Amino acid sequence: MPRRDEPNQHPTELRERILGALRDLLVERTFDTLSVAEIIAAAGVSRASFYFYFPGKQAALAELVRRAVTSGHEAAQPWVSGAVDAREALRLGVDAGAGLWLANAPVLRAIVESWASDPQLRELWLAQMATFTEAALARIEADPEVTARLAGVDAPALAASLTWTGERLYYLAACAVPPFDDRAVLVDTLTHIWVSTLYP
Repeated sequence: MPRRDEPNQHPTELRERILGALRDLLVERTFDTLSVAEIIAAAGVSRASFYFYFPGKQAALAELVRRAVTSGHEAAQPWVSGAVDAREALRLGVDAGAGLWLANAPVLRAIVESWASDPQLRELWLAQMATFTEAALARIEADPEVTARLAGVDAPALAASLTWTGERLYYLAACAVPPFDDRAVLVDTLTHIWVSTLYP
């Protein structure tokens, strides 16, 4: 049984225990079936401590999602920055994204499965996905050859389509759905979609 709050515990430790407990619970449970009371019990903190840091379980999930998304942007940097060959950078980014989703599978499955029915989570996930779409669009528009090739195509819609396709395939991989449970297949397929669209 986890220990309860102790007077000399650092506030950061209590907060991380709450987040760690939620993350662990999501390995076996869906987010919608979890109660704040169960998260509190698993974390071994007081109700007052939980609500000091988070107004509800959605806020705790949101923090875990933001951390994963930050890592996702780091994974995409080689392509977004345009510092290396675009095709190779895309493959590296897709592979890093696959690793990120697998490492954070319980959290990312939870947000994907919950955002459509929860207004707070909907706002969060659409905003987070928009950051990837905006980064992709900026990279596309910064490449004269790509923009010339895509003349007449709605570039924002295309960037959004590529981003959301990635979200869906990564989600299927995180749920161990064939054929995307095979990381090589996932990476090859998603890389092909991006490269054939932008750099045929």
